[in-house]
Amino acid sequence: MHIPALDPAALIQGLGYLGLFAIVFAESGLFFGFFLPGDSLLFTAGLLASADILNIWALLIVIPLAAIMGDQVGYWFGTWAGPRIFKKEDSFFFSKAHIARAEMFYEKYGPKAIVLARFVPIVRTFVPILAGVGRMNYRTFVTYNILGALLWGVGVTLLGYFLGQVFPHAEEYLLPIVGGIVIISLLPIVREWLIARKNKH
Repeated sequence: MHIPALDPAALIQGLGYLGLFAIVFAESGLFFGFFLPGDSLLFTAGLLASADILNIWALLIVIPLAAIMGDQVGYWFGTWAGPRIFKKEDSFFFSKAHIARAEMFYEKYGPKAIVLARFVPIVRTFVPILAGVGRMNYRTFVTYNILGALLWGVGVTLLGYFLGQVFPHAEEYLLPIVGGIVIISLLPIVREWLIARKNKH
């Protein structure tokens, strides 16, 4: 049985540009947005644009803008919540394990984590919040936020777009392609988990 909600192409076409903006915005800085499929949606949007189903120029404005604004809200939330966020109890939308993983990532890479986290699912949702908690210099945060949003939002979208240009009808194989992207995007998380497990023992 085909479930549209599990089909990224159907999801994007159903929600439109506004829905795509909302998803990228939420995943970029709202702590309950960590489960949203950012990478696969960006790639799919680019692929659909190559088939003239979406406008590539509109995507290259909407997606980075949503990513920048989402991180900004995450930062502001972090400055407001402060250390209290570490005391929050686990719930359906919140996990201390996600915070701990993002904290290790943030401590390891410093300000560059704002850029690098864009390419790591779950981590990209919580790193801007932690930057706010740690009171990162606002100008520094904004600079890395914009850079990361452009590299991720434009880069992943154009990757899908150019793949569609090189391989016509690539959208017909969308689900296996997106499945591969999801697996690749999860590799950094698996690696960090294995390292943490090894260090624990």
